[in-house]
Amino acid sequence: MKEGFRQSMAWLHTWSGLLVGWVLFMVFAAGTASYFKDEITFWMKPELHAVSHGTVAQPVAAENAVAYLERNAGNAARWFITLPTAREPAVSLLWLKPPPPAGSPPVERRRSFDRATLDPATGQAITAPRETRGGEFFYRLHFDLHYMPALWARWIVGFCAMFMLVAIVSGIVTHKRIFKDFFTFRPKKGQRSWLDAHNVTAVLALPYHAMITYTGLVTLMFMYMPWGPQVAYKAHGGTDTFFAEAFPGGVRTQIKASGTKAALAPLAPMVAQATAHWDGAPVGRIVVHQPNDANAVVSLTRAEGRHLSYDQPTMQFNGTTGALIGTFGDVPKAAAETRGVLYGLHIGRFADPLLRALFFVSGLAGCLMVATGLLLWAVKERQKYAKTLKQGGRIGFGLRLVDGLNLGAIAGLPVAMAAFFWANRLLPVEVASRNDVEIRWFFIVWGAAAVLGLLRPTLRMWQAQLALGALLFALLPVLNALTGPAPLTTSLRAGPSAVAGFDLVAIALGLGLAGATWLVERKRRKAVAAPKKAVKPPPPAELAASAAAGQGS
Repeated sequence: MKEGFRQSMAWLHTWSGLLVGWVLFMVFAAGTASYFKDEITFWMKPELHAVSHGTVAQPVAAENAVAYLERNAGNAARWFITLPTAREPAVSLLWLKPPPPAGSPPVERRRSFDRATLDPATGQAITAPRETRGGEFFYRLHFDLHYMPALWARWIVGFCAMFMLVAIVSGIVTHKRIFKDFFTFRPKKGQRSWLDAHNVTAVLALPYHAMITYTGLVTLMFMYMPWGPQVAYKAHGGTDTFFAEAFPGGVRTQIKASGTKAALAPLAPMVAQATAHWDGAPVGRIVVHQPNDANAVVSLTRAEGRHLSYDQPTMQFNGTTGALIGTFGDVPKAAAETRGVLYGLHIGRFADPLLRALFFVSGLAGCLMVATGLLLWAVKERQKYAKTLKQGGRIGFGLRLVDGLNLGAIAGLPVAMAAFFWANRLLPVEVASRNDVEIRWFFIVWGAAAVLGLLRPTLRMWQAQLALGALLFALLPVLNALTGPAPLTTSLRAGPSAVAGFDLVAIALGLGLAGATWLVERKRRKAVAAPKKAVKPPPPAELAASAAAGQGS
């Protein structure tokens, strides 16, 4: 602390940002895309683009879903029905397949479910919507890291988020003129320009950056700090009792079938009763436990969108009589509501389209903040090698490694994300494990970009990867027009609006990457055209002294 508190905070800000910056860039990019994960998934299923966009009453959609499930999954242990919304016009069905015979090999959890997508107006299955994780992939990637045990991934992301929080606080302390610098940008000034860009993108959405980082930690608070509930409820049934009291939600234990067949009561009256109870708020999800059994139970959960809190109330009905069993979560406890609101702020599902767009832009600002911070460190470090480079030497291994990682993360990730969308449209619809193949292409492209960046961290490589990303994103609307029923010219005029929005954002991202490519090319030409300084001969006095020294030896 000899150099003072602010200087110490500058050191902390630099290293807390650098050490986890590449992971944070991916988390920001994937998390930002997740604000429109429903729209991304919809775009990636062109078979759904022709679904009727007219409003269908929820009771009608629910009864159509039950009729389909009765025909195709009458012996399932559970039905999951997601009713249509403005962002997702189709009905999504999921049901638990009967357990395999005794002695059969174990089945992976996600393989134990079947699914279908229905037109809500007709109840007919939409013909072969392609298998894809869609926007859900980006949502899970930003905290599960995909090819990694979920527990490890969440600890890693939480560790990085804590560093991010430290970087935000120390950055505010370090920049005593932070808000004044927000209005200052000096182009073509080298390190000063990078610092200005970092300041602008940081301050532009500073409340968002602080909120998204802190609430990200809150979403997994019981994993990071489980000791309070463990100690307080040690003698009262453990953490299961705590969660049942803190977050009441109706059915929490698996309901067993009685073995007595009984017809399922109509869902339409239950949906109408729940909507009236929630002052007109629609139902989002229906779960039917043990359908067509005397022990059947129906749980209805309120749709997201009207309240900040992530935790939504539920209503539980007797599946055979339709009688109300109970309501849960209508008046949550203060601590649970606080946690639910913070969680809801993080995922932003309450937001209307305009606010969601603002969150998206703030997320992009976060990506630029992290990227400019990583590049600023490399620019400052390169100055230490200025004399070595003039003499034909090379930079150190640490700087070369950071340059390669910066290239692979900042320029390579957009290329991989665009490749994910291209794989979705170009892979045959019937290919086995199609969603896994799409994801595999994402990591193959990103891995190739990272390896090339580490091998040749040059301006030429920056230019090549940024240009490729720009091309892939800008041509996505063309790809959509060639492989789907809703080209941009049609979707802008008659919908679906989600497809038009995706195509327009893809064009905007392509133009942004093209602009970055142009800036890199201009910098490269400037570096090539810079005249090399001639080496001045030493003064005559130094020549004489050297000659005398040589004679004396």
